[in-house]
Amino acid sequence: MKFSPLIEELIESLKVLPGVGPKSAQRIAFQLLERQQKGARRLSKAIDSALLGVQHCQQCRNFAEHDVCDICNSEMRQASGQLCIVASPMDVLAIEETAHYKGRYFVLMGLLSPIDGIGPDELGLNLLEKRMISDDINELILATSPSVEGEATAYYISEMAAQFDLTITRLAQGLPSGGELAAIDGKTLGHAFSGRKSMS
Repeated sequence: MKFSPLIEELIESLKVLPGVGPKSAQRIAFQLLERQQKGARRLSKAIDSALLGVQHCQQCRNFAEHDVCDICNSEMRQASGQLCIVASPMDVLAIEETAHYKGRYFVLMGLLSPIDGIGPDELGLNLLEKRMISDDINELILATSPSVEGEATAYYISEMAAQFDLTITRLAQGLPSGGELAAIDGKTLGHAFSGRKSMS
């Protein structure tokens, strides 16, 4: 069955959401149009506001509503001398929920993947290098997922950081091989943080 152009556009737009295929997109579209028009307007407004108002923190690249996020602005975080490298904002959230870490972050917004065209430039590694030079950092914590891409990224960054006088650590194993950091429970992630080991 062919839907009207506006409905087709809504269904196609919903397919950008993770895990939403054609049938799910149709169900969501009709739910919004039939029973949730007020919620749909709120959703539309929230998405529009977020796209206009959310940017990347100029220091850590995490999502923020200002030039510098609250974590980077925190004097307590700056004093720790620790910088944790993660792949995504979801990883920051997962680590923050453990309450094991009180330092700052650098968010790569991805992992090295030449097949997908993701190299050092796409991950902002030039900005990371500048932070290693200018910031008061004494420990670099590599908290990328233990997947092939995560391990390759951690190795690349450790090689890059070797020229600086830093302690380079990697989260302890116990994290499932090939797993995503954001999907790991807080207790396991907390133990991994406590048992991180030196890479140098």
